[in-house]
Amino acid sequence: MTAPEPSSQSPASRTLLAMLGVCTVVLVAGALSLAQAVFAPLAFALFIMAIAWPLQKGLQTRVPQLVALALTMAATIFVVFVFASLVGWATARVARFVASDAERLHSLYRSIAAWLESHGIELSGLWASYFSVDQLIRFAQQVTAGLNTAVSFSVIVFIYVLLGLLEVDDARVKLQGWKHGKIGEVLLAGGAKTAIKLRRYMLVRTLMSVVTGLLVWAFAFLAGLPLAPEWGVIAFALNFIPFIGPLIATVFPTVFAMAQFESWQMAVLVFACLNVIQFVVGSYLEPRFVGNALSISPFVVLFAVFFWTYLWGLSGAFIGVPIVIALLTLCEEHPSTRWIADLFGAPRANWA
Repeated sequence: MTAPEPSSQSPASRTLLAMLGVCTVVLVAGALSLAQAVFAPLAFALFIMAIAWPLQKGLQTRVPQLVALALTMAATIFVVFVFASLVGWATARVARFVASDAERLHSLYRSIAAWLESHGIELSGLWASYFSVDQLIRFAQQVTAGLNTAVSFSVIVFIYVLLGLLEVDDARVKLQGWKHGKIGEVLLAGGAKTAIKLRRYMLVRTLMSVVTGLLVWAFAFLAGLPLAPEWGVIAFALNFIPFIGPLIATVFPTVFAMAQFESWQMAVLVFACLNVIQFVVGSYLEPRFVGNALSISPFVVLFAVFFWTYLWGLSGAFIGVPIVIALLTLCEEHPSTRWIADLFGAPRANWA
């Protein structure tokens, strides 16, 4: 007589497991937020390592490992430096233009405030609260502190990358010889697939950002909007942040168009055309370049951007989608978590 099959879990047990899962997610999110100074640089370092490893691996076949590492780090730092320099140049030019044209902007503000106050909306208190001298000084101090933090953050990230690239081969050997369950196979296969997807993601994102920047520059130039090259660079940089970045890249030129042309019709036209550019590139061109290989639900992408922005600020907004790509790829590699990848990611047949 055969023993009876174990009964399936009761509804109470499933509810308890679900509650434990929710509590675990909340505790992990809280830990990630509190330990941002530790985990955020680590996440960026792993991301950069995934992008830079093919260069390191290719150079190691021709030159000694330390020389290959030095060349890889030099190339990585050069790319980051060029990107930061472009963004800094564009924002500095916009800031100088605002300072030199402050009287016109103030006049525009007064006319808008007068029109709104005639319709019962009071803005004088808003100006006193957010545009006073004390507030501007405080804002300048915050910007300076932010720059210092960014420099420290970058140094920590590059130290992680330097040490991590030295240990990639050793880590692979350890995972291949892992004898405690399937975690080694999951990390090895999932890590390799994640690296491929992240490189493809950054390639497509960079290409689409360049296209967006060129189209914004061309439109701003044809429309007679000041700082056309600067708006193109800003649109290029902000396009790396899904949803939030493109929105910001359309709002600021619209405000400048209103000040320059002193016409709300022209401002609406600029806003509409910039949004058309963002929509065509993001919703039409990008899916055709990336295909189904990185297909993620738009809801999940939007949630990832806001969730990681809430946890880690601007750095979280940039790294949020790559983190989701990595998590879904790792979930795909283990039977117990494959349902998560099937639910929030692309069909497995398209994940080759």
